[in-house]
Amino acid sequence: MSYILDAIHNLVLQTAFFNLDPKNYIMIAVACGLLYLAIAKEFEPLLLCPIAFGMLLVNIYPDIMLSIEDSANGVGGLLHYFYLLDEWAILPSLIFMGVGAMTDFGPLIANPKSFLLGAAAQFGIFAAYFMAIGFGFNDKAAAAVSIIGGADGPTSIFLAGKLGQTALMGPIAVAAYSYMSLVPIIQPPIMKLLTTEKERAIKMEQLRPVSKLERILFPIVVTIVVCLLLPTTAPLVGMLMLGNLFRESGVVRQLQETASNALMYIVVIVLGTSVGATTSAAAFLNWTTIKIVILGLVAFAFGTAAGVLFGKLMCVLTHGKVNPLIGSAGVSAVPMAARVSQKVGAESDPTNFLLMHAMGPNVAGVIGTAVAAGTFMAVFGIM
Repeated sequence: MSYILDAIHNLVLQTAFFNLDPKNYIMIAVACGLLYLAIAKEFEPLLLCPIAFGMLLVNIYPDIMLSIEDSANGVGGLLHYFYLLDEWAILPSLIFMGVGAMTDFGPLIANPKSFLLGAAAQFGIFAAYFMAIGFGFNDKAAAAVSIIGGADGPTSIFLAGKLGQTALMGPIAVAAYSYMSLVPIIQPPIMKLLTTEKERAIKMEQLRPVSKLERILFPIVVTIVVCLLLPTTAPLVGMLMLGNLFRESGVVRQLQETASNALMYIVVIVLGTSVGATTSAAAFLNWTTIKIVILGLVAFAFGTAAGVLFGKLMCVLTHGKVNPLIGSAGVSAVPMAARVSQKVGAESDPTNFLLMHAMGPNVAGVIGTAVAAGTFMAVFGIM
């Protein structure tokens, strides 16, 4: 009888109820809230589902992220191995290849002025950098935090790892992916505040057709130019352009389909779950994380506002031919930000079709954020 009682006693003590801190329950509630947004509200479920579930797992069973060094038997937790692929910049680079294979760069090629809108939206990154310095972060940590303003999760993970800010990688990645998911909520109020009803209703001319030769040369030329100027951007820009070359060349259909489907979704699962698993209560519920979340939101808002304001300037210079709303798509959230530009424009005029015009700045924003990351690495002498 005593054997049975001892067995039951040991079993009960092994349950998570006896091993969790009250803060873990707060994070479990947050994870459930994010799952609700992903499933019930469909806020980018491909991102939020794995992130939220990783958050749920690590706060119920913290050892799932146990490092090899801290393990008694030399075997780390399952998600620790996933996370190493983030630190080594493998998963962010593969994500970029998948994005390139999925994305049509034609709108950017047809309207090269979109590069200016994509560049303007990066203002939020550099504004947040100086704000982060004011918040007490050192220069490298400030750079890693500020890149959230580009609304680009893979680049945020990549830069944090390259700058040696792995302690901040979890909060930075979660903030970046959360803001990517919440683009439909965050951007519209800023866009409407900075534009008039008349501006939002502007219809843009149809984009010119882009030849196959242009589509093939674009990723090659961009890779050569950008990577010669900033070689450290090669893992991101190179993979982005390689994926797009798969798409546009027309001779490696199997590679394009794999990169944009099976491989892309596998990487999203592994990356999202491991990023979510960095949000243990001990690592996440502190003032540093709160400051990162605030700075990320400010950076994202500034980037959106800068893109819209530059769009207004282009509207004036072109005598009303550019709808300022497409400037908000200059952040890197592809294709969510472009869809938001379309949605807000359609609210003013249901016959207005801005999606393809907004994809130009959206793609430019992806390149621009990678360039911003490369600029920070060059400034700090990181190779």
